[in-house]
Amino acid sequence: MEPKKLAIIATKGTLDWAYPPFILASTAAALGYEVQIFFTFYGLQLLRRDLNLKVSSLGNPAMPMPMPVPVMMQALPGMQSFMTTMMKKKMKSKGVASLEELRELCVEAEVKMIACQMTVDLFEFDTKDFVSDVEYAGAAVFFEFAGDADICLYI
Repeated sequence: MEPKKLAIIATKGTLDWAYPPFILASTAAALGYEVQIFFTFYGLQLLRRDLNLKVSSLGNPAMPMPMPVPVMMQALPGMQSFMTTMMKKKMKSKGVASLEELRELCVEAEVKMIACQMTVDLFEFDTKDFVSDVEYAGAAVFFEFAGDADICLYI
């Protein structure tokens, strides 16, 4: 019997949006799924060797805050860094794995990570800035896998 397949398209490059693709991929792989993640546009930030991702509360009114912060104040200089620090402290206090750890779990579990070649070219990214466990390909390569996947997610 063939293993189930999970296909994920990762499009976001903020700290809070970096967790779902890696958590879902590593969990599915642990359950025996064959998994591929296609990183495109801002999602390519998740493949950088040095992850320096920030949280952006703008456009995310559901973000739980220890105190109410009006949207107008969220746009002030320094708020993004403050909120990122707050989120990282919260995650650490709750024992949440770091992004680097989750990404390494995916590598160890043989999750195939594909960087969108068109986006790499579009933004003139240097592939030396990305982790080594990445394949560079176009959407057509990902669709070969996704077309047969049991589950497809767009994150």
